[in-house]
Order: sequence, then structure tokens, then C-alpha cells
Amino acid sequence: MVLRNSSYESLVVSWLMRDGWQVFLPILDNAHQTDMLISDGPKYYRIQVKTVDAATEAVLVENRWKNSNLYCVVFFARNSNWGYVTPAFKEPKKPLNSPDHKRFQQTQSRFLKAFHAL
Repeated sequence: MVLRNSSYESLVVSWLMRDGWQVFLPILDNAHQTDMLISDGPKYYRIQVKTVDAATEAVLVENRWKNSNLYCVVFFARNSNWGYVTPAFKEPKKPLNSPDHKRFQQTQSRFLKAFHAL
């Protein structure tokens, strides 16, 4: 499971780097809820990558990044080829397919389109 999750992180890293972002990976993510820090030069953004086992895109996802100053969370469906880019919401739980969450097919171009739409 851990290797599968880190492969999604690696995928996001490569997609963002190909898009021109600087990507920084923390040595230890413990208690910081940050899988990567990205920069466009003057600004920095904290990103968390999560996976879900979901039969439906309406699954409730739990906020596990309270008070962490995250920019967004990228969710990948383990059992399908879709995902969502979501702003780091403040509610305890929220449907993954909420209107402010951006769905993508698991390709670089679709991910980047969703990411830039935030």
C-alpha cells in the first residue's frame, strides 16, 4: 500500500515538474500533512496526495490536514482511472465530487487542467 501511494506522489511530482514547477519533497512528512511543496518562483504551495477506494465519486473524504496551511489535496482512485484536485477544505468531511473539486482522468494533461482550474 505504501509503495502504491508513493507512486501517485511520484506521478504528481513528474507532472508538475514537466509543467515548469519547482518541486520540493520533505524528508519527513510526520504531522505536517505535506507530501510536496511546489513553487512557481515567488510563491510556494503545500500539497497533499491521497488515495481512495471508491465505488462512487460521491464518497465522503475526511479532512486530515486541519491547521496545516495546505493549498490543495490530490485524490487518486486506486480502483479506477480518475482523481480529484480539491482545495484544502475546512469541513470535517466533504463529498469528493463537490462542485469546487476538480475531476481529472489520470493523465498529465487532464491533471494539469484540473490543477490550474483551482
